[in-house]
Amino acid sequence: MIRKMAARIFIFLLFQASVFSAFADIRLPHLVSDGMVLQRGENLNIWGWADPGETVTATLASKTAVATTGPDGRWRATLPAMEAGGPYTLRLQGKNEVVVHDVLLGDVWFCSGQSNMVHMLNIHDVIYAKEIVEADYPHVRQFLVPTATDLLRPQADVTGGSWEQAVGDNVRAFSVVAYFFALQIHKSQRVPVGIINASVGGTPIEAWTSEAGLTPFPVVMNTIQRNKDTAYVHATNKAAALANAPAPYTDLGMAGEPRWFDMDKVLPMGGWRTINVPGYWEDQGIHDLNGIVWYRKEVDIPASMVGKPARIFLGRIVDADELYINGRKIGNTTYMYPQRRYHIAGDVLKAGRNVFVVRVTNHNGKGGFVPDKPYCVFAGSDTVDLKGTWHYKVGAVFAPITQRDRIPSIPIQNQPAALFNAMAAPVTDYALKGVLWYQGESNVAQPEVYADRMRALIADWRSKWNKPALPFLYVQLPGFMEYNYLPTESRWAEMREAQRQTLSVPHTAMAVAIDLGEWNDIHPERKKEVGERLALLAEQMVYNHDIVATGPLYRAYRKDGNKITLSFDGVGSGLKAHDGGPLAEFSVAGPDGEFVWAQAEIAGDEVVVWNDSVPNPKYVRYAWADNPVNPNLYNKEGLPASPFEVATDMPGTIENQ
Repeated sequence: MIRKMAARIFIFLLFQASVFSAFADIRLPHLVSDGMVLQRGENLNIWGWADPGETVTATLASKTAVATTGPDGRWRATLPAMEAGGPYTLRLQGKNEVVVHDVLLGDVWFCSGQSNMVHMLNIHDVIYAKEIVEADYPHVRQFLVPTATDLLRPQADVTGGSWEQAVGDNVRAFSVVAYFFALQIHKSQRVPVGIINASVGGTPIEAWTSEAGLTPFPVVMNTIQRNKDTAYVHATNKAAALANAPAPYTDLGMAGEPRWFDMDKVLPMGGWRTINVPGYWEDQGIHDLNGIVWYRKEVDIPASMVGKPARIFLGRIVDADELYINGRKIGNTTYMYPQRRYHIAGDVLKAGRNVFVVRVTNHNGKGGFVPDKPYCVFAGSDTVDLKGTWHYKVGAVFAPITQRDRIPSIPIQNQPAALFNAMAAPVTDYALKGVLWYQGESNVAQPEVYADRMRALIADWRSKWNKPALPFLYVQLPGFMEYNYLPTESRWAEMREAQRQTLSVPHTAMAVAIDLGEWNDIHPERKKEVGERLALLAEQMVYNHDIVATGPLYRAYRKDGNKITLSFDGVGSGLKAHDGGPLAEFSVAGPDGEFVWAQAEIAGDEVVVWNDSVPNPKYVRYAWADNPVNPNLYNKEGLPASPFEVATDMPGTIENQ
């Protein structure tokens, strides 16, 4: 027994020695690194790891702070608040010295959410080509937090990353929304601006909230506790992958010789049928096919395009694609959302006839080429249109997997607290000016719970950063999906209403983007306007500029017979119909809840709404649709009104004036 105990003590001491040896030298988190931007006007935490009990001295711009390393090997020194400036050198002195170069003091914004915050300038380099070429802003910097998850506990450091300047091609990796926000703040405030970009596509709000922040939601807390059984999570995902994997198939286009992209002869008509591009194959005579469909077109290329690099735009394709030109693979994309924009080497295209082949794979829903997108190939000043008649042939048909046969997986990045633990928790010691948030698409199936969960996220982050009034600026979801020319119910509209209601939380502001969406793309191109509208909000709310920063926001109503008069905040210098026509997208309903379009007129700084067939209107809506056709209520400063819903018999939810 004594020998066993001695052995255990020896192993424990070895373990402790190995842990302590890891901290023998001062080590810093990834954020505290060359090129960082620190928050002006705030006490500054500088932290890291060293030997337990070691004294660490931090010096920056003649300011000094001393810390003693705790038993866990962590130390934290707090420097006093300083004015904007730099570049400075940060020195950390203990048993060794660590030097951090090119440190700026300015404003730091934590930018988070899902894909519309993720999207980089590189993805939108056509619409923002000029801005990329002209990027020369060394005092605008981004720290891109690598995607990481943890189901068990908050982490002490992010998994990587570095501070990059908005100069040259570096800017391509910047979030579009965050970049244009930072650029406007940098110019208006004349201080360095740092962006900490922690965002992941396709993620729900719960994944970004800490376990403590989710305690008001018992169902979510049960999920968190379940997920702490890592053996269960791994076993479930393994079983789901096996059960949900597509049945084996043979792609006829790859199985024989010549392969269908190899054919360099006149198109054989046997088995090939005509189809229109763009368009979905289910809308062109193919019934409910999930599988692989090959598209082929002979394209006449002028001699002026030959011998030089070219580009091809293939819009968007559902779901995956591989592009071949004259038998050579040009590029591929594995999922539906990115725009297909491929580079073509200078020796690929030939004068005259060229064979373009696209192998399209679709697993669910309609497959094919998304309408109302660019389809062309161009080089120099010449462009060849690729829309029109192609030929297609089915290479494989996937066996259907019924819902009964599916085993639900546990997508780790979507789990409650998983992204907070790995991507936000390690940043909470870093002083901030405020938060930018662009998310909601992944929660649109349950808009009725979103307002509470968004309030919980805001309170949670303010608690974690120990800043009760931390400014929180967010984007209301833009229009998306098909237009509907009749009043209709809409989950997207309900989500926007939940976001609007969150304005009741102090020190929040919302950028309205209803006019910036695209019906066929959940990732609209016009992100510069989103960033600039967020910057307007910051200039007004955070920097105290006397400006109009938002469009009309519903405030209250008066009811007089069958007419309802609506008043607004954000009127600015007056209301207007943006297109010069009559106000559109207003609807009313009586007690039966059946909505009909309403007439609407501007009366001073108010809007009067009515429909003569509804003598006792109970509800009023504006721009209540997935993608409203013409939401044209603006202020004269050119900012759009937020969609909203009013129930005129619900005291406490509105102010009846």
